[in-house]
Amino acid sequence: MIQRQHSNQRMSQLVSFAGLVWTAGQVAKKPSENITGQTQQVLAQIDELLKDAGSDKSRLISANIWVSDMSQFAQMNAVWDAWVDSKNTPVRACVESRLARPELLVEIQVIAAKA
Repeated sequence: MIQRQHSNQRMSQLVSFAGLVWTAGQVAKKPSENITGQTQQVLAQIDELLKDAGSDKSRLISANIWVSDMSQFAQMNAVWDAWVDSKNTPVRACVESRLARPELLVEIQVIAAKA
């Protein structure tokens, strides 16, 4: 059975099916911060969504990351590296992209296994 959480008429923030969990792309709720702060916010939001789904970052399978400017890649990676479970790293892609609003600097979407 497909389970959808934190849904509205446009999208769900979290979908679970067949032992897997997908998050929607997460962006900072306070985009006035720099990429370090925005990445910290996004990863905290992902932690909460994974918890709601009965999972956690140690069960990550895949991550897609979009940054608005690759010159900030190292700063984003510093936050990612401090957050990710180094014994259970997911496959990952990171690309430069124009995001939905100019103040957004990073967006992250993950897939994880349920516990």
